[in-house]
Amino acid sequence: MEIQRTKIGYLVGGGLKESFRVRLIVSPQEIQEGAFVVIQSGDWNYYGIVTDIQLGATDPRFADEQTEVRFPANIARALHGQTLYANLEVLPNLMLEIGPEPGTPDYVDWQGMINAGLKDPPRVLPVKNVPPHHAQVFLADEGDIAEIFGEPGRGGNFIIGYTREQNHPVCIDLEKFVQRSSGVFGATGTGKSFLTRVVLAGLIQSNKASVLVLDMHNEYGFDDVASDTKHPVTGLKSKFKSKVRVIGLGAGGTIRGQVPDFNLEISTDDISTADIETLARELNLKETTPTTLNALYSSFRHDWFTQFKAMNREEVEVEDDKGRIKKVPHPDSVAAWAISNGVNQTAAEALHDKMRRLFGKPYIVENPAADSVREIIQSLENGQHVVLSFGEYESDLDYLLVSNLLTRKIRAAWEHKTNEFRSHGKAEPRQLIIVVEEAHKLLNREMAAQTTFATIARELRKYYVTLLIIDQRPSQIYDEVMSQIGTRISGWLGDEDDIHAVLSGLSGRDALRGMLARLQPKEEVLLLGWGVPMPLPVRSRRYDDAFWKDLFAGSTKRSKEQNLKELGF
Repeated sequence: MEIQRTKIGYLVGGGLKESFRVRLIVSPQEIQEGAFVVIQSGDWNYYGIVTDIQLGATDPRFADEQTEVRFPANIARALHGQTLYANLEVLPNLMLEIGPEPGTPDYVDWQGMINAGLKDPPRVLPVKNVPPHHAQVFLADEGDIAEIFGEPGRGGNFIIGYTREQNHPVCIDLEKFVQRSSGVFGATGTGKSFLTRVVLAGLIQSNKASVLVLDMHNEYGFDDVASDTKHPVTGLKSKFKSKVRVIGLGAGGTIRGQVPDFNLEISTDDISTADIETLARELNLKETTPTTLNALYSSFRHDWFTQFKAMNREEVEVEDDKGRIKKVPHPDSVAAWAISNGVNQTAAEALHDKMRRLFGKPYIVENPAADSVREIIQSLENGQHVVLSFGEYESDLDYLLVSNLLTRKIRAAWEHKTNEFRSHGKAEPRQLIIVVEEAHKLLNREMAAQTTFATIARELRKYYVTLLIIDQRPSQIYDEVMSQIGTRISGWLGDEDDIHAVLSGLSGRDALRGMLARLQPKEEVLLLGWGVPMPLPVRSRRYDDAFWKDLFAGSTKRSKEQNLKELGF
């Protein structure tokens, strides 16, 4: 079947190290920055995106003078057509061999060589050569989008948005998406949470991975109300019922007045000294803190937190050999322990003062009613999805402590299961994605070396664990961590440093920088990286009733070619 694409121009220049230049034959007002175009040349198609639109003239005088004022309209139009023009800059990304015209003897020979194994089957490749001058340039149609980004509903293909010009569906490959850490970025108010809900719903429905959401602001589990429009927002629990378990932090805690599936209590035995060190900035800890913590662990082992909490700051009066009364530290005091263990007394008492913020946390208990950490891990291993809502505990201190401790336990469990699988042939671990809001608080330069999250981003892909980070300030995330982020979905960013961070490590980033800065503040995102074959700006999918209907019905927009093929034509 002949493909009916919209022709927009022809190639007039450019190269591999720079963008292609395309002379427009349609009005520049019909083309947008970021448009997906196809360059046809013989047996090959070249795919790229428009990164700039430039006006030009055969002579600058024709551009300077308003000929439409000096001449009749028909003459002015003819003169404009001969002297004024518009060029596109197209960033080439991919190329695909399509072979000779179907039905011709050359096509039969070409297909025969492929069938005989004398020639590799056509596959999408990075651009390695250039088409000749005057190669025809077209707007990509729905079939081109499906060729590059995958057909909706096939395999792990999930519609993330639509092309801005012609509303064609654009997919991300969820099977690839889960294999590496990913990120959703955008300035405040650009709809990151809605877009994340769309992605999470796709992951849960496709069953490609288990998902653990560290829900700092209680947005993802139960139904909510949008802060800007005041419209109701459907929670994941409402749609997926038993597939999603909502966990509340602390005994008896509720989330927006609703009762969670169960509550997370942290045992004092589960808190390691390393967990406290990750709170250095939040608790304003000193350089002497690691020494004091090591001494506490040496004295009490896993019971160190309980014992340290129980210590007092009192003094008692004693009589010395000469009958004089003097004050000495109480036997159960911090000072007495410090003296007996050769620890600086002032440092120990300062640490005790600062840790009082933790000692009073109701969700940290000596004897939890149940091993809720283990229950979370078992739920994830069994293919369920967990949303940990922090409820009233929305401070950075709560978020840093609980999320780091929980992921440390999960990391150990998944490493153990992976080693059992590889060494002893036991069950393969289930892929796990940990969703982290306000990622820069856990993955900034200071914290990255200490938290479990940085280790997961760098190393745990081989242990079936990846991150999905959500952040409005990607520039504050440690460079080494950002370099490990595979798929990046970014809304509008106004800060140049944030734009640079999102595009770091990607080819053509200079051409993409302006595109990212000129996205619509809402409902437009730029797809980049591992889960998509090439960068592309799209109108993001709406998180509404129509989305849920499509998701559960499995209804997707299908191309004419696909429908006719299935009918036998």
